[in-house]
Amino acid sequence: MQFEVGKTVVHPQHGPSTITQVFHRTMRDEQHTYIELEVQRSDLKVSVPVKIAEEIGIREPRTAEELGELWEVLAKPTEHEEEQWSRRMKDNQERLRLGDLLSTAGVVRDLTRRSESKGLSAGEKDMLRGAMQPIIVEVGLSLGISDEEAEQVLEKAIGGEVPALAG
Repeated sequence: MQFEVGKTVVHPQHGPSTITQVFHRTMRDEQHTYIELEVQRSDLKVSVPVKIAEEIGIREPRTAEELGELWEVLAKPTEHEEEQWSRRMKDNQERLRLGDLLSTAGVVRDLTRRSESKGLSAGEKDMLRGAMQPIIVEVGLSLGISDEEAEQVLEKAIGGEVPALAG
């Protein structure tokens, strides 16, 4: 993958980000190339060595056509869910730690449905907001729609309705 200033990429933990700088650092007499990412909808900046960027999961945003898998995950029935909130939190944290869009979508789906049926703890509400944000931004980028519209599309997909925008 080519890394150039202004290009949008997706960081596995932080979501869609814009490359703001390509720079070099010298460590132990070796020069290393880095990219600086500015996470969209956030003040966070992250520097990543180009050498391992793809290995850690830096990727291009999905196209509208590639979102089919996301819609499938969001529409699937909720998987087994721990009743004890501490175990549920730990399980969801492990799924989010993977940094994979589809794993994150599964957490969003399950927490959204639980919120509607039984309610969420304060920690789970925070987790849901945090997990939802990168998906909303990527869906918005992929479909060329606003964050608000992307959130509505996600909610419909969780309800089992395949978004018409998905083609």
